[in-house]
Amino acid sequence: MALVKNRTNLEVWLDVVFAIFLREIRSKFNDKLGISWAVINPLIFIFLLSFGRSLLGGPITHSMPTLVFMIYGMLLVRLFLMTFGNISTVIKQNKQLLAFRQVQPISTVVAASLFELLVIMFVILILFVILYLLRVDATLNDPLTVFVCIIQVWLLASSLGLLFGIASIYLPELDKMSIFVQRPVFFMSGIFFSLQDIPKEFWHYFDWNPILHAVELSRGAAYPSYITEGVSLSYVFLSTLILTAFALFCYQASWKEALN
Repeated sequence: MALVKNRTNLEVWLDVVFAIFLREIRSKFNDKLGISWAVINPLIFIFLLSFGRSLLGGPITHSMPTLVFMIYGMLLVRLFLMTFGNISTVIKQNKQLLAFRQVQPISTVVAASLFELLVIMFVILILFVILYLLRVDATLNDPLTVFVCIIQVWLLASSLGLLFGIASIYLPELDKMSIFVQRPVFFMSGIFFSLQDIPKEFWHYFDWNPILHAVELSRGAAYPSYITEGVSLSYVFLSTLILTAFALFCYQASWKEALN
């Protein structure tokens, strides 16, 4: 006689998330390059931009190697853009799975966001190996703060993506408007510059952006000599908390109606 195992709702939900997570991996890397493209793509982008920045400003930028300066900006901004872009469309892309009673929209969101976090962690590991082989002085004075900044940016992107994903169900035209979020983030989050490069009277045009705070704080955590005036980890925490709570509230209030 077959043994029937009774599972709790949490166990069922975790199994669903894991299954969707595996499905996400297979769907993203079903071409010939496979998972290696997730590493090759950002590496090419980072090294090309770093080369251009070093031609303009030299090999050292604000007491840290220009390559490392660019890496911290590119990784965090890329994490935000890729996570936001994936989460904002994941509910629609997986709508056929929602026909199963065990699958809820939040399961697809969690699986997709975990996938993006895993990819960026793998890219970071490969980058540090490359920096070591190139004998670049990749100091990491406070790894905990760097990790916290990564998690905060990831949560910000997941929350904003969830809001766009829910809203686009009611208003499909919002999918086209996501570009108005991505472009300003790319150019105003400190990839190519430090807040110290901007006169203080213009800081208020930039310091509303919590991703800029995270980028600057991660650089300062890696290199203590890097100046982090004008940015605050508390502001990043508060922004993440408010946006995450608001996104979860909107999801809880509207997901059943959205499915219908």
